[in-house]
Amino acid sequence: MSLSEIKQRLSKACATYGRNESDVTLIAVSKVQPNERVEEVLKEGHRVFGENKVQEAAGKWPMFRETYDGIELHLIGPLQSNKARQAMELAQSIHTVDRPKIAITIARLAQEMGQCPELFIQVNTGEEPQKAGISPAEADAFIKECRDMDLPVRGLMCIPPVEEEASLHFALLRKIAERNGLTGLSMGMSDDFEKAISFGATHVRVGSAIFGARHYE
Repeated sequence: MSLSEIKQRLSKACATYGRNESDVTLIAVSKVQPNERVEEVLKEGHRVFGENKVQEAAGKWPMFRETYDGIELHLIGPLQSNKARQAMELAQSIHTVDRPKIAITIARLAQEMGQCPELFIQVNTGEEPQKAGISPAEADAFIKECRDMDLPVRGLMCIPPVEEEASLHFALLRKIAERNGLTGLSMGMSDDFEKAISFGATHVRVGSAIFGARHYE
């Protein structure tokens, strides 16, 4: 598949479900992709990318930003407290605020730096022990805690369990967002982003369908 084909699928899904295409951001997930592949997508005019690891992002995006204007970077992987400052310097959006400790760290750094990326709270909708994210039962209280620290919470993010129907998790995330007055929904990946769009996704995260299969070392 290619970037143009993914954009066509996105356009079709928006038309099918009565969504405005401008309300859905396509994040090209470039983690573990060779720089040549990433540059091909940049040359096609795409400017919104997602990275899992701060260290990998730091080795890639400052260089690309010297050549390409308007790059918007989203951090979509687990964030360690000792990498938070670097993440906040690199990324315009962090999708994985998942525990009080990291929220407190971001709030402190935001005061020091005088800036903060927009934030998404990761909700572990499947309550999977191996997966990061606040539990659905604790989400309301955690959202309030983040707001009380003046954090710019844009919305919520989830990664549904592989073996379960994704729609149930998209619906749950939307319900939590609605009752907390949040408009951002980061949900949906290569195989299910059309379904996520039908449930109100504002950010969809698509990687291998754009770049090709990842080759992990």
